[in-house]
Amino acid sequence: MHASWQSSSLVLALLAGPMVLPVSAEKVVGAYIFSRHGDRTAKVLKNTELTDRGYEEVYQSGSYWHDRYIAANSSLQIEGISEKIVKLSQISASTPSDDVLQNSAIALLQGIYPPVGSAAQETLADGSIAKAPLNGYQLIPLSLLDSGAGSEDNTWLQDATGCQNAAVSSNNYYSSSLYNGLLDSTKDFYQSLSPMLNSTFESKDMSFKNAYTIFDYLNVAYIHNTTNTPTADQLEKLLQLANIEQYNLAYNSTEPVRAIAGSQLAGEVLEALNNTITSQGKTKLNIQLGSYGTFLSYFGLAQLPAADVNFTGVPDYASSMSWELVTDSTSDEFPDPSDIHVRFLFHNGTIASGDSPQEYALFNETSTSISWTDFVAKTKEFAITSDEDWCRACGNSDGQCQSVSSSDSGDASSQSASGHDGGVSRPVAGVIGAMVTLAVILGLEALLLAVGGFRIAKKQKASASAAAVAAHDVAENKAASKA
Repeated sequence: MHASWQSSSLVLALLAGPMVLPVSAEKVVGAYIFSRHGDRTAKVLKNTELTDRGYEEVYQSGSYWHDRYIAANSSLQIEGISEKIVKLSQISASTPSDDVLQNSAIALLQGIYPPVGSAAQETLADGSIAKAPLNGYQLIPLSLLDSGAGSEDNTWLQDATGCQNAAVSSNNYYSSSLYNGLLDSTKDFYQSLSPMLNSTFESKDMSFKNAYTIFDYLNVAYIHNTTNTPTADQLEKLLQLANIEQYNLAYNSTEPVRAIAGSQLAGEVLEALNNTITSQGKTKLNIQLGSYGTFLSYFGLAQLPAADVNFTGVPDYASSMSWELVTDSTSDEFPDPSDIHVRFLFHNGTIASGDSPQEYALFNETSTSISWTDFVAKTKEFAITSDEDWCRACGNSDGQCQSVSSSDSGDASSQSASGHDGGVSRPVAGVIGAMVTLAVILGLEALLLAVGGFRIAKKQKASASAAAVAAHDVAENKAASKA
């Protein structure tokens, strides 16, 4: 995210001992964790893969969540959850069908429920002992989601949503004064990076239109390469520009359909937490992996930039957020919904040993704790809770949306896309924190050093017409042809 939340320079180490957690009089009766994947190869090169560093990052964050929600000595342990050997009826894990996200999900789950050693063995009828392999490695099934499939091979976030109206809405950003002003004012900066980019990008593609794709490519180089890398100041400016571009593509207050990924996540969180309550705590912990675009969309919809302007920035690798169901009830019975509150937490990047997520107020509230009733009501204002809701909001008529009438789809998509009555064609009016970020960028310009004549070592050269254009033009034409 923004500089104050960046954690890319963290020295990663596996947890050496128990996490020291805050003392709380409240009981946690359920939780939903949403996590970004760990360090990976660059999107623009395609066939993205989770790196060993990324595996370690997500595993370490998973270890924190174990110490918070599972460990017997935690004051925030989820009531009644199995402390050592996982009970599959208590936990649910899901991820889009994507190599990086699926592998990250496995790493996160390994941290949450680590191997149990000799406890994973049984004595058979003949007296022999069967031992589980890999030191009692715990098997937790992953449900694969259609939404977000192939996220880490898509250089444009709306390609992974499949939502027509969201693609049209995001493309509206390219007609905004904010976009065009930055496209012009940053032209020389992006061209100055050509010695590091010209093995993968054509000169015409080195611009603010590909802000995230370029940042991602050079950020991977900064982490993994020893030569042909940007300076810290250059990388910081690239990040700030990518933050502006991506937040505006993921969310706009006057066109809620642009944040379709966040709306879907909100619906999934609502359904899962409601299941915990209606089942009287039989289901306890839900885990989902996803991409940064889903984070950004949800940040905007839940009005989190009002709590901290950094919520307008791209979250770092292995970032995670959690919605906790908490109660002050002293009864041994599962609490009544009226006694349950929701607490939202977020941590940017890997949760290092001794660190912990921070609580933030949702929906521009003054308190970081919101009643379950209010959480449901406010979430339902933007959550997608069914296939029919999604089809109507997105205006899609193929696949699973064929059964939704075209007239209903047209009416609902127009209303959802605009939030009022203006359709999806209006340009972006601006977003919370965008001008603050712009001011930071302008201040950084004076600090930038001239780029040397280096070149990043090639891993897989992308074609000039496909990978380097960051898929924006393809999506724009696709959306226009379907509109």
